[in-house]
Amino acid sequence: MQSLHRKDPQRIIVRMPNWIGDLVMATPVLSDLRTAYPQAHITAMCRSPIGDLLKEAPEIDELFCFNKSSGWSGVKEQNRVIHQLRRGRYDLGILLTHSFSSAWWFWQGKVKRRIGYVCNGRRLLLSQGLSFPENIQNQHLVMTYKELLGPLGIGLSHTSPRLYLAEKEMSDASLLFRQHGIPEGALVVGINPGATYGSAKCWLPERFREVAQRLLMDPDLYLVFFGDQATSGLVREICSGFSKRVVNLAGATSLRTLVSGIHLCDVLLTNDSGPMHVADAIGTPIVALFGSTSSIITGPYRSGIVIHKHVECSPCYERTCPIDFRCMKSIEVDEVCHAIMKMLSSKRSKLHITAL
Repeated sequence: MQSLHRKDPQRIIVRMPNWIGDLVMATPVLSDLRTAYPQAHITAMCRSPIGDLLKEAPEIDELFCFNKSSGWSGVKEQNRVIHQLRRGRYDLGILLTHSFSSAWWFWQGKVKRRIGYVCNGRRLLLSQGLSFPENIQNQHLVMTYKELLGPLGIGLSHTSPRLYLAEKEMSDASLLFRQHGIPEGALVVGINPGATYGSAKCWLPERFREVAQRLLMDPDLYLVFFGDQATSGLVREICSGFSKRVVNLAGATSLRTLVSGIHLCDVLLTNDSGPMHVADAIGTPIVALFGSTSSIITGPYRSGIVIHKHVECSPCYERTCPIDFRCMKSIEVDEVCHAIMKMLSSKRSKLHITAL
């Protein structure tokens, strides 16, 4: 592969992915660019509102957010984006999205060097078009993103996804927990029973409820449920009738508050979802449940307990299961509770050692 690395770029723009989990998995690209070009001005271009995830990122100098819109509003937003790209005078652009429109914007915005994967008819819009990796189905998405830096002479690194929080955000989250009756220093299990892509990624609601019932048998545990507006009804049903040791924050937090809340949890039980990758990026232990998707490609990158039954039709990547949902029905409440308690026992041991 011919390298594009002539002289160090001075102004770099990275078009970040459009989904929470994918954006989090793409953060190592920002870290690796900052390491390679410490003096460059780096801009992260994100769709609103998920760009908020990068507000405290030390690797970037600028956050360029835009809105997804249609009709006349969409035309106006597109013109604004192209105008801002031209004003930025970027000499290097990395496309972590695969859409034609994202490459078109970079081309129209006069980004000098444009690197991305060849797909969706955009080959001619790229200065350096890469074919997808041959082993793309057998490697983590983090690595697939990192391979786009190859033409710049940047080798595959060991950097992991990472998000950053300000001290005030952490103290505000602690205050929020206390306002909901969670004492400082209490053991907290976060539970995220939803997933944006579709119901095929979600474990059965009644089993999440049963796990919560069993966890509440431990009088020292507190449970915090997370979710967005779309899953708030589901979470409300799961939480119905529980004691005050169960806090329902679904649909009631900003994206930044979601991150800080997950950071305060001692373990997060979750489907394959954006909050799972958030937890991975801020160091919260994870118990992740997989069914219709691949834990090899989008599992926790750093660590975690992954429960994935690998039935004959999984991964299918369907939004809804067309047959009997055997991949998720095969995951039993007992093994999920055991995994959570294993994580908590490790935490309890560390707390005991600290107390001594």
